[in-house]
Amino acid sequence: MPALRRGLYLLTPETTDTAALLRLVGAAIAGGAVLVQYRDKSVDGPRRLQQAAQLQALCRAQGVPLIVNDDAKLAQAVGAAGVHLGEHDGDIATAKALLGADAIIGASCYDSLDRAAAMAAAGADYLAFGSFYPSPTKPVARRAEPTLLRAAARFGKPRVAIGGITPDNAPALVEAGADLLAVLSAVVDAADPRAAAQAFARHYRTSGA
Repeated sequence: MPALRRGLYLLTPETTDTAALLRLVGAAIAGGAVLVQYRDKSVDGPRRLQQAAQLQALCRAQGVPLIVNDDAKLAQAVGAAGVHLGEHDGDIATAKALLGADAIIGASCYDSLDRAAAMAAAGADYLAFGSFYPSPTKPVARRAEPTLLRAAARFGKPRVAIGGITPDNAPALVEAGADLLAVLSAVVDAADPRAAAQAFARHYRTSGA
């Protein structure tokens, strides 16, 4: 499994403009993104396959792992580094069997230490918690507190924070133990996505990561 570095975990927006998507991801990686997740819940299978394949080529060239949200078969089809699973997206053992023992399997744990314990025991490679702040992407998402990140250190897995994270509110999450900050809007909607990514990456440099 590729080693997971600490820093910005870019989540991609759903878009039909593949060229713009590639420019965005390229800019975020140039700014310091260390992990990328392809998120597209549409039913446009051919477009999803095309975009995921092109993103995989871009990420591989830059030495950044690509994770596919919810869809282990799509991850397998494009040779992505792994898949991220929510509570209704299948189990870790099945994803590992499909993608191989070296795949990165992430799990959404929301606001639950019990779920985190179960996912860690099942072999998840990272545990994602949130939403920590109000999120324009998922406005009704369950809310989590930074203390959850500290408590989750017991599982010995990288901890991902998600939900409404900005460069201004990120320090509290990094201090609480977030190894990765999963961000969509604060980078995607920025006038300069590269500079926005740099603002997140800077928190890990200043924290000694």
